[in-house]
Amino acid sequence: MHTRLFNDSGRSVSEIGLGCWQLGGGDWGDLPDERAFDILQAAVDSGSDFWDTADVYGGGRSEELIGRFIKERKPAIFVATKLGRYFEPGGDANYTEATFRAHTEASLRRLQLETVDLTQLHCIPTEQLARGDVFEWLRKLRADGKIRHFGASVQSMDEALLCLKQDGIASLQIIFNIFRQKPITTLFDQARAKNVALVIRLPLASGLLSGKMTKEAQFPANDHRNYNRDGQAFNVGETFAGLPFELGVDLADALKPLVPSGIPMAQMALRWILDFPAVTVIIPGASRPDQAASNSAASALAPLSPDLQGKLSAFYEGRVHEHIRGPY
Repeated sequence: MHTRLFNDSGRSVSEIGLGCWQLGGGDWGDLPDERAFDILQAAVDSGSDFWDTADVYGGGRSEELIGRFIKERKPAIFVATKLGRYFEPGGDANYTEATFRAHTEASLRRLQLETVDLTQLHCIPTEQLARGDVFEWLRKLRADGKIRHFGASVQSMDEALLCLKQDGIASLQIIFNIFRQKPITTLFDQARAKNVALVIRLPLASGLLSGKMTKEAQFPANDHRNYNRDGQAFNVGETFAGLPFELGVDLADALKPLVPSGIPMAQMALRWILDFPAVTVIIPGASRPDQAASNSAASALAPLSPDLQGKLSAFYEGRVHEHIRGPY
C-alpha cells in the first residue's frame, strides 16, 4: 500500500482507505458485528489506515464498531468522522456551537478516543458554510484538543471552493470518479495550491463502476440505493453518481471494453483516481472482507496509460457529462 502526505500535517496515510458508512447498517442493508470486524481486519491487513465514518451512520453504530475494534486490536488508524446531520436535535438546531461540541464529545465516546484525527462537516447546507460560524466552532474544538484537523464533506464544487477560503481547513471530501470528472478542472489546482487534502468518496459510483451491476439488481429494502430506481430522485447527488440507475448500468457496460486485461473494472476505476496527484486518499466502502482487500490492491497497480486516460476523459465528455443531475 502506497501512502500520501495528509496536507501539511507531517503524517502520511494510505492512499486507499475505507469508507465505513455500511458498518452502521440500515442505509446499506444489515451488517452483523462479526462481519464488520472482519472487514476492518481485512483493511488493516491490506495496509489501509484511513477510515472515514460519521456520527449519523447507523445512529453512531459505525463509530462504536470502529472504537471497539481499535481498542481491542490496537491498529494505528487515522480516524476521520463527520458531524452536522445527526437526528438530535436535527435541522438548523444542529448548527450551534453547543451542539457541535456535544456531538463531538459523543463521537469521541463512541470511538473511545480523547482526540479524533479529523472532523468534517457532513454535507451541511450551503448557507451554513457561507456564514462561516461552523468553521470557527471547529477551530475552537481543535484548540481544545478534541480534534487534530477539520475539513468539510461537500456536494458541489461551488461548496468546495467556498470552503477553501477558510483558514485552517485541512481537507475536502468530494465525489470523484470516472462518471464525475468535474473536480479535475475546477478544484484540483486550487486545493494543491493551498495544500488541502482531497478525500474521495463514491469512487465506484455506488457500485456502478464495479462492472458487476445489472438492470435487474435488487437492493435490500433498507439500502439507500433502493430509492433511486427508474430515475426517481432521492438524494440524487449521492446515489449512482447523479445518474438514473439504468443509464448508469448502460454506461458501465460501455466502459468494459476499455478495461485493461487482467484487472477488474473496480480496480481500474480506483487506479484512475490515484493517477491524479491532487488526490490524497480514496475511501471505497466494502460489505465483505474480500472487497476491502481487492480495493486496496489497486494501490499496487501501475498508472494507466496516457492513451487510456484520454479515452476515459473523452468517454465522460461525450457520454456522461450531460446526464448528471443534482449538485455538482
